[in-house]
Amino acid sequence: MPSATIKIYLPHGDPKRLRTAEISNWSGKAVAGPRTELDQLLGRDEASKVGVYLLTGIDPLSGGSAVYVGEAESIQARLKQHLEKDFWNQVVYFTSKDENLTKAHIRYLEGRLIELAKLAGRANLTNSQATTSKLPESDRADMEIFLEKIEQLLPALGVEVLVPIAASPESKDEARTLFCEINGLKATGHLTPNGIVVLADSQAALNLRPSASDYPWVVNAREQLVKDGVLVVDTGCLRFTRDQEFSSPSAAAAVVHGGTANGRTAWKDSEGRTLKLLESL
Repeated sequence: MPSATIKIYLPHGDPKRLRTAEISNWSGKAVAGPRTELDQLLGRDEASKVGVYLLTGIDPLSGGSAVYVGEAESIQARLKQHLEKDFWNQVVYFTSKDENLTKAHIRYLEGRLIELAKLAGRANLTNSQATTSKLPESDRADMEIFLEKIEQLLPALGVEVLVPIAASPESKDEARTLFCEINGLKATGHLTPNGIVVLADSQAALNLRPSASDYPWVVNAREQLVKDGVLVVDTGCLRFTRDQEFSSPSAAAAVVHGGTANGRTAWKDSEGRTLKLLESL
């Protein structure tokens, strides 16, 4: 993505409360905030406009992240209809300052946002299906630029549902391939801004180690990954079916080892240097 200057305004001075965001030389604008301040969010002038929105929260069944993507000719009216949905606790909506967004435009944006959310795989998408809209070539190009700005603003507002887990590494440290081994099994991964990603086809211990009994979170994490289909039983091991991001190298190593592990020493590069050593170089 191109470089950008983002302006975030905090009306209450609190970054967790209502906030607005803009990018220099962009006609769009974002408004975000918690469900507890929905009246303020809907009372703003931007809420009466055409736009797209994302409702984010926790899936009550899986305990994982959940998101709903929608579009509306009046964001204010549409969001009131979503009060029966219990899962969401945050909302972000996007409108245009120059009044040039049309119903066809926001339907196109909604479809693309749903597509990107599915590809990212970070959250359970609660939409049943997306609306579709065919646009002239020039309009599609304009909306792709608008979408790019949305992708830049969402993480700055604390929403990462569109960020691909297997995004291309952006720095030397992120690009370095790391390995975590136990009893002849090997997992492969690399660092990310959020922690570390274990790549598809990596292997993990089939059985838990004794230390797992003292740390239930390891057991719960592996069970959830099996339930989600990320880990499947293979010959003598568990195998990752897709890329999976973890919040820390130790969390990833614990899942791979089947018990607690120090990720700074468990993950090594191709020359056998530990992550701890690499970080000190």
